[in-house]
Amino acid sequence: MGPGGPRAAALLVALSWLGAPEARAAASFAVDPEAGNNTFTAVFDAAIGERITAVSSAVACTLTVDEAKLEGRASCSVPLASIRVDNDDVKSEHFRQWATNKTVDPKKCVFKLEVPAVKLAGPVEPMKPVEFETEGTFTVCGRQRDDKGAEKIRATILYLPSEKYDAARTPRPSRGARRHARTIRIRARIEGFDRERYQIGPRWTAGWLARVQQLAPVVATGGTIDVSLFAMEPEAP
Repeated sequence: MGPGGPRAAALLVALSWLGAPEARAAASFAVDPEAGNNTFTAVFDAAIGERITAVSSAVACTLTVDEAKLEGRASCSVPLASIRVDNDDVKSEHFRQWATNKTVDPKKCVFKLEVPAVKLAGPVEPMKPVEFETEGTFTVCGRQRDDKGAEKIRATILYLPSEKYDAARTPRPSRGARRHARTIRIRARIEGFDRERYQIGPRWTAGWLARVQQLAPVVATGGTIDVSLFAMEPEAP
């Protein structure tokens, strides 16, 4: 994945449906990018080279769910500038060059993930994790995968009701959340993420072409992206 592979994109990614007796047909949840407890991690491990890890805690998501139909959708994003590669300034800067191809201001580049549809087999009960699989579409600085295809996602959601979960552990957008506000923990994984399918790398970046061959054996092009998120309902009026 070169200095960091698309860890983006963070993905990101996930939805939720809750099986509470008072559940409404439609509900919305949000992941706060400033909370500090939402993590995006991408690992690119070359068999004979480096193991590179890119991380960000600036993951933002909006989730829309139909609790009656057990269906939903999600949109997530991770700013490129928030991604740290091996906690190293030089590697992080190289990755920004690879991701933008040196044609876009890194501050304007965002890794986005759209999950248009997920269907659960049954309702989500408090404190009981539920697994599901779906697909999501990435864009990196506005670029889609070379075949316009989607990435496969495996995820788990866990409903954390306020009476069983210390809300102080999950910072909310502001204080005074309503008494029975709901929190969902989401963990998701994308395996086999190929950065080159999004033109992330030296061969697409001016000034790096001469280094492509010498980097090839030690820098992996495929990796795994993991996200761990807390999505919360908005406060009551």
